[in-house]
Order: sequence, then C-alpha cells, then structure tokens
Amino acid sequence: MTDTSTSTSASTELTRNVNGVTLPTTGTFVLDKSHTQVGFVARHLMVSKVRGRFTDYEGTIVVADDPAASSVEVIIQAASINTNDEGRDNHVRTNDFLSVDQFPTLTFRSTKVDLGSNGDWKVNGDMTVRGVTRPIVLDVEFEGVIQDPWGNQRLGFTASGEIDRNDFGVSFNAALETGGFVVSPKVKLEIEAEAVRQA
Repeated sequence: MTDTSTSTSASTELTRNVNGVTLPTTGTFVLDKSHTQVGFVARHLMVSKVRGRFTDYEGTIVVADDPAASSVEVIIQAASINTNDEGRDNHVRTNDFLSVDQFPTLTFRSTKVDLGSNGDWKVNGDMTVRGVTRPIVLDVEFEGVIQDPWGNQRLGFTASGEIDRNDFGVSFNAALETGGFVVSPKVKLEIEAEAVRQA
C-alpha cells in the first residue's frame, strides 16, 4: 500500500511521503548545467585515474505518481568531452574512441526504476555509445528538493555506475609489458545533478 500523504510544513508542495521515503512531488524537471556535472573515471597505466566530464548535454527527469513509473532521459554531445588535456580530448574524439563525427551523441534512457527502503534508487536504462546500445544500472541517491530564492523548485541527486567500454566498440588500447593496458576497459560514471521543475 502506497502512502502519498504530505506533511503540513512549508515543504508540502515540494515533497511527499511514499512508504516512509521522502520524495519530490510529481512533475517534470530539467538538468541545470550550471550546477550539474556529468563525469567519468578511467584508470591510466593501471596505476592512476583520469577524470573527465562532458560539458554539453540536456536531460529530463519525470517524477511520476508511482515512483516506479518515473523516467530519465539524457542526451550528451560527445565532442564536449573535457579531461583537462586538449591533446587527449582530441584523440578521444577520433574513431579510436568516440568517433564524434559519425556518432555525435551519447544517450541514456531509463527502462525501469526501483525505489529502495532508504531512498536509494536503482535506475536501469539503455545507454548508447557509438551507435551501440547496452543496458546499464545506475545507483541513484535523492539529495533533496528545495525552492530557491527566485521561486524555482530544484531537486538534487547523485548517480554512479560502471560500464565496459569494449561493450560499445570503444576498444582502442595498448598492452603493457608488465600486464594490463594503457587505458582500463572499465569506466566509472559519476553524476552530480541539480534539476529545475518545469511550469
């Protein structure tokens, strides 16, 4: 049985209670790029980590009355990759990696949303890279919702997951004499997001 009652505090229009978990009220939210980071981490030479991010993207979150019916869609411009090294970024844009001329976008579209008992979410979805679509799972934590000084309702969340880039045909690499590879096949996804409710 789902409890959709709301509190009597000032946050009544912002949150609701579903089975003991505080969630945002239903509505559509869009990512605020000024307060969102879509990032990733890959191991380099098996001894260090390289962090990067994408700077051009758009995303929509639909919070449904039934949390399991909620959805997420994100479209990323592949050429906007930034790892703080122009030469490396230009290489990643080539056919060795993302092939941005042929495949200008990366996408994520949710297929299933599971709400845990502590407000943690498992968001299953289809990720498309270089025209190849594979299922992935993101661990999502709802950080809260607030009304800003300008009257906008904003929600925050973090998300993380892991992919094997070989699954998407991004298989360029070089083996090391000591074992392992120059760039790890596993890539961690790290997202810190803020989204604004649409009227």
